[in-house]
Amino acid sequence: MRIEVRHLTKVYGGGIHALEDLNLTIPGGMFGLLGPNGAGKTTLMRILAGVLSPSEGSIRVGSYDGATEQGRTQIKRILGYLPQELGVYTDLSAYEFLDYMGILKGLNDGKQRRRRVDELLETVALSHLAHRKLKTFSGGMKRRVGIAQALLNDPQLLIVDEPTAGLDPEERILFRNLLSDLAGKRTVLLSTHIVEDIAQTCQQLALMANGHMLFQGTVSDMLKEARGKVWLITIAGQKPAGNFTVVSTLNIGLNTQYRVVGEYPSYSNVVAIDPNLEDSYVWFMRNARQTLAPTISPLDK
Repeated sequence: MRIEVRHLTKVYGGGIHALEDLNLTIPGGMFGLLGPNGAGKTTLMRILAGVLSPSEGSIRVGSYDGATEQGRTQIKRILGYLPQELGVYTDLSAYEFLDYMGILKGLNDGKQRRRRVDELLETVALSHLAHRKLKTFSGGMKRRVGIAQALLNDPQLLIVDEPTAGLDPEERILFRNLLSDLAGKRTVLLSTHIVEDIAQTCQQLALMANGHMLFQGTVSDMLKEARGKVWLITIAGQKPAGNFTVVSTLNIGLNTQYRVVGEYPSYSNVVAIDPNLEDSYVWFMRNARQTLAPTISPLDK
């Protein structure tokens, strides 16, 4: 399902611009929306989900016009949404919670609803814990229940907002694999500030900062933007300084190896290396701080 966002602006009370003339095309499949906290990602997700109305601009999800009340209603019918904070009834079991959410979503045939709940518990690998209370679940297990509730209506568009924040590495991997599997049948929009989640799941992505769109394209295209801007410096003693950002530090015997992103470092032992997605992210953020309002985190300090 193709999503088209054109000249989208959202202004909150007090003249706070959360989104500024945003243009975005999501072709379908797994799509990543990457950016720091405060970039405007959640505002965009909430507008796409019909929870917020834009101040200006247009949204089209498939054949539906998100600028009209009728269009937003139609979009909600084909949408599954996992917000950053999903409220759950912790005294209910996973099965009871999903059954209740199914009723709220209009799955009125009890037999079909219970069959759907069973299917989704199997999909998110929680069948063996179906009758345990949610208050005993880990953060990752609660997120999987959240995905299950988002899938109750078998949506064509699934939006997940910061789904792996706070999860341990094993739970994060499980969740990423689950999202990748789900993208085979629908459009999945993954919004996150965690670069590794995008690197491991998405071929198409967009990068946001301070309400603006900095980049849209493939992961390969984003890597090309930082080519010739990533270096390894191996020195003994004081941390290197220059027009670059240190992204990692590795002690190797008497020396220290620094991975940096920026202009050529004027040191004797410098090697150019290929960028990874994190390097490219840092390169874009460095450039954005020179052109956008100074609310972007100074990664090089």
